[in-house]
Amino acid sequence: MKIRRKATCLLMLLLFLSFSGTETVLAAGEGNMDGGGGGFGTGTSTNKWVNGDEGVRVTVVRASDGTAVSASVDLTNVNPGNIVLHFAKRSKVAYRGGASLIPNTGTYTYINPGQPLPSVISTSSGGSNIAQIKRYFTDEQIIRGIAGYCGFDFDTLISGDYKLLVEPLAYVTFQGARTAMTATEAAMYDRMLSGLMQSKMPSLSHKNLPLAIFLEKSDLGFPAWTGSKTDRVSNETIISSLGIGIVRFNEIDTSPELESVDYEYRVDTEVITAVTISGGQSDPDHPVNVTFHIDGRSYTVSNVYYPEDASQLAWVRWRTPSTPQIITITVSASGSGSPGQGSITARIVDLDGNDPPNPTANDRNNSYSRSNAEIPENPAKDSAYWSIWAPWWQEHWVWHSDWNWHSQPHSDSCLEGCTTNHGSWVDDGEWVDEGWWEFDLEHYSASMSASMDLSPDDKNPTVDGSTIKSGYGVNVTVHSTTTTNQSSAVTGSQTAVSYFPEFYYRTYWRLLEQVSSGMEAEYQFKSNEYSTYGRRTHFSPIWMPDGSYTAYTYVMDSWTPDGMLSANLTDSVQISGNLWSDWHIAPKK
Repeated sequence: MKIRRKATCLLMLLLFLSFSGTETVLAAGEGNMDGGGGGFGTGTSTNKWVNGDEGVRVTVVRASDGTAVSASVDLTNVNPGNIVLHFAKRSKVAYRGGASLIPNTGTYTYINPGQPLPSVISTSSGGSNIAQIKRYFTDEQIIRGIAGYCGFDFDTLISGDYKLLVEPLAYVTFQGARTAMTATEAAMYDRMLSGLMQSKMPSLSHKNLPLAIFLEKSDLGFPAWTGSKTDRVSNETIISSLGIGIVRFNEIDTSPELESVDYEYRVDTEVITAVTISGGQSDPDHPVNVTFHIDGRSYTVSNVYYPEDASQLAWVRWRTPSTPQIITITVSASGSGSPGQGSITARIVDLDGNDPPNPTANDRNNSYSRSNAEIPENPAKDSAYWSIWAPWWQEHWVWHSDWNWHSQPHSDSCLEGCTTNHGSWVDDGEWVDEGWWEFDLEHYSASMSASMDLSPDDKNPTVDGSTIKSGYGVNVTVHSTTTTNQSSAVTGSQTAVSYFPEFYYRTYWRLLEQVSSGMEAEYQFKSNEYSTYGRRTHFSPIWMPDGSYTAYTYVMDSWTPDGMLSANLTDSVQISGNLWSDWHIAPKK
């Protein structure tokens, strides 16, 4: 008997979808789109855009030449019934083909889709999620709805002969008139008005709207966007390259795909850089390997596994350079199909060297207002969660028959001249393991807690508990504790920065010195060069008014595959009087 193992692995397309919890969607297309933007001015009553006042324009085009074969339809979650100015609904390919921009003051038509759109335009207070946008516009039910809105047969749409154009759309108040426009229309309108829109609301018209969606890969004669995702762009650049996403159909590709985010790190810091891998299935028979190319070195993460229609984090732990700079991290994933490629921008900053100036006994600040000293609230995250797919083989033994005739010679009992074949049929088959890979999801986590103690300096001669006179120093001790069930993937906190009310918690700060490191970290002020005794102290200004003196500390750089853990901390001492009251003048005896 023979025993043989046979692995069966079906590789199917995961079309630019990200895995989120237990949510699954049936993909009907592949989304060629990426996004950027973020940050707005304040606007005015006559020129403004409100967060969420947005939508998309969708058009079915022929895959061979990009010609529109359906009407363009505007989809939005809001009800822009007050639009008084819009343009004849045309797609970007129509404008590229020479169509004119035609202002229209008639009734504006739109559709509120049954399933609400994800956020499309990034802002300073919250951004769009390109993975959600891709997932939305490649979901089968969404595509069926869009086909119906456009008056196009769904099966014909996904046959491979057609593509879906997706263009970001904004509803703005411009020159006092409620206006609807795509990124391309905004650029053409601005050119028509000799730059008036760019002068009034450039953050929307020339950054956030055109950069809301752009191509990852060149398609239909439009280039992939490789420029900045956060800087303003020109009218010509918008018209030629931005404000467009494309959904393609019937293009099977089992190549691994990368999804990444950009990072900001501190100098000389141990960090974690992570990407999400998806596409097809990765198992011990068909592994995916991910290589990070960072600052002249390569780091390879081998055997990244995940089931069909799922994804997996892959990360690398490394130390940042000792000088500020911007590093482009390139990432490649190899497995079934062609390699996946991606890049990450890592901004390395140095927070040292911005200590407050030397305080003196004659300092004055009569304009200081305690009410203007608002304590910051930086992004805080005290816990992180991630998981790893662990494959295991599900055996399924099947007998594969192989019947053969085994002949036998004539026996003595055969009659003379016997022509009968003697023998028997024998099954010479084998057992074959036709099993498959199953996956268990192993969960990991990390958490960080932190505390801060602000106290009067020991050299203060007139301290009374936690009450000091202005002009004297304070000391700080900051503790952080990081815990995890996967220590190789987590760092303890490595940075703490303190800010002070006399500078309105900006302008100057003190980068604390880490006096103990690791998962139990402790920080204190560095020795103050202006301290007579070389104390680890910060001097409160002589002019600081009586009341609570609150210092703020941001603890950060505890890195995990799920991002950075950080904490906002405050502590206070009380001020009553000033150090001049501790001095007196008397005649010499």
